[in-house]
Amino acid sequence: MTEGLKTLTRYTIEEEHRHPGSTGDFSGLLNVLATAVKIIANQVNRGALIGRIDASGAENAHGEVEKKLNVISNDVLLQETQWAGHVAAMVSDEMDGFYPVPARYRRGKYLLAFDPLDGSSNLGVNMSLGTIFSILRYPDKDTEPSSEDFLQPGAEQVCAGFALYGPATMLVLTTGRGVDGFTLDREIGAFVLTHPQMRIPENASEFAINACNERFWEQPVKRYVQECLDGTAGGRGKDFTMRWVASLVADTFRILTLGGVYLDPCDAKDPIRAGGVRLLYEANPIAFIIEQAGGAASTGHGRVMDLPPHGLHQRVPFMFGSKNEVQRIERYHLEFAQGPDAGFDKSLFTVRSLFRTN
Repeated sequence: MTEGLKTLTRYTIEEEHRHPGSTGDFSGLLNVLATAVKIIANQVNRGALIGRIDASGAENAHGEVEKKLNVISNDVLLQETQWAGHVAAMVSDEMDGFYPVPARYRRGKYLLAFDPLDGSSNLGVNMSLGTIFSILRYPDKDTEPSSEDFLQPGAEQVCAGFALYGPATMLVLTTGRGVDGFTLDREIGAFVLTHPQMRIPENASEFAINACNERFWEQPVKRYVQECLDGTAGGRGKDFTMRWVASLVADTFRILTLGGVYLDPCDAKDPIRAGGVRLLYEANPIAFIIEQAGGAASTGHGRVMDLPPHGLHQRVPFMFGSKNEVQRIERYHLEFAQGPDAGFDKSLFTVRSLFRTN
């Protein structure tokens, strides 16, 4: 290993030493998660070779068809963490309810919420995938775990992170002291610190959104996107670039490194859902990371991490990235609620002729 690089093990132990009286449970949990990430990364890299990128034939908690690697990734995280004594219970994108650590193992003082394989729809086209996780405190160690234990606002998170399975396997995390990125050095089998104290520029010229849903968007989102599309000829006076990977972790990492804003807004396509991103194990951990990197994360109407959860799989609208862009989007929502731009209706895909008069 190149001299001077810091491993994740050293990093987590040094973080615990900052807190007198710490038990080592937290650093132990992070290193167990790192092991799980390495196993999942190996399965993802070999997925096509061992026939695991296709559907499993089952559906997950949301009625979505599972890929075999979704199921494998979920099992890896459960199996690697339940025996170590750091966690009392877990909740996952792949499970209907929560998973209490079996009584034969020691239960720890933390709760773990995770999306085991974000972006799995990209498996067949060899694009970046990831794992997202959130660590909360177990509120009452004298009682049996319950689903209500997980219903804590994102501001209560102890740690949040995500793994990115791309050309390199990376682990990005925050404990509330900024955001650090680690890269897996396969020669030594360890994550090493390669992106210390990541920061998001306050302004941006990139945005990420699924433009196919434009007809379902709320007016404030249409207004923001149209201004971006108008470029130098519009009110913003600059050109923007639109991105959309359909992998939350990939879009997040790009924003952490280059800046930008990500929008998965509330829309009229399925009003019952209220949003496309799960609060506990997707929006909250990503929001924690983004805020610690100097950005902002919002529903369009307020800070994501202030939302009181009311269900394990609750969905929310989610917009995050460069602070000034997110604040602009929030302002447009506020102005629309107050009425000034209620007449705005400028579609992305307005039919225009060669001889248009406007």
